[in-house]
Amino acid sequence: MRVNFTVNGRPQEADDVWEGESLLYVLRERMGLPGSKNACEQGECGSCTVRLDGVPVCSCLVAAGQVEGRDVVTVEGLADFAKQREEHGHGGACGTGGGCGGKGGVSLDAAKQWQAKPADSQTGEGAPLSNIQQAFIDAGAVQCGFCTPGLLVQADALLEENSSPSDQDIREALSGNLCRCTGYEKILDAVRLAAARQSEAV
Repeated sequence: MRVNFTVNGRPQEADDVWEGESLLYVLRERMGLPGSKNACEQGECGSCTVRLDGVPVCSCLVAAGQVEGRDVVTVEGLADFAKQREEHGHGGACGTGGGCGGKGGVSLDAAKQWQAKPADSQTGEGAPLSNIQQAFIDAGAVQCGFCTPGLLVQADALLEENSSPSDQDIREALSGNLCRCTGYEKILDAVRLAAARQSEAV
C-alpha cells in the first residue's frame, strides 16, 4: 500500500508498505531518519518515541498504515517544531487552558499548520537546538545517546503540557523511557533546567 503523511512539516509518501510494517521502520529505513532508535520493538523502552498528531507514541507499535494523512514529528524535527509552537502561542499553555485540545499536545489543526524549512526538516542539521535539547547538553544528560531521542521527544511533550513540572511529574512522564547509562539524575536535571529556562522566557 501507499502511505501519505507529514513528517517534520514535510509531506511524505511511502510506497509498497506491507501490512505489518511499523512507523519506526518507515522512518528509519525508507525516509532516512535514524534518530528514533530501534531497541526493544515492544514499546517497552521508549527509544523510538515520536509525536503523532502531537501525542508521544512508540513508533515501533504504530502500523505504518495508521499514519495515513497524519502528522509525525521525530527528534530530527524537534527544534523546528518547538520554534513553530512558540511562534503560534503554544508551549506550556495547555495546563492553563491554552487551547491545545485533547489530553495535551498541540491540536491537530495546529499541527497541520506547522511548516518546517526544507533545509532543516529532514535531518535537523543546521537548525538551532530546542530548549530541551540544549538543556540535555548543558546538564550532561547524554552518554551513549541511544535513549536520548525518545527522552527528548517525551520531555518536550511534558513541558508543552506542564511548564513547571514537579519531580514526580517528570518521573511519571519519563517512566516509559529506559536509560542504561545515566542513572536518570542528569536527565531529571536537564528537564528541570529546561523548565526553568522556559519559565524565564515567558
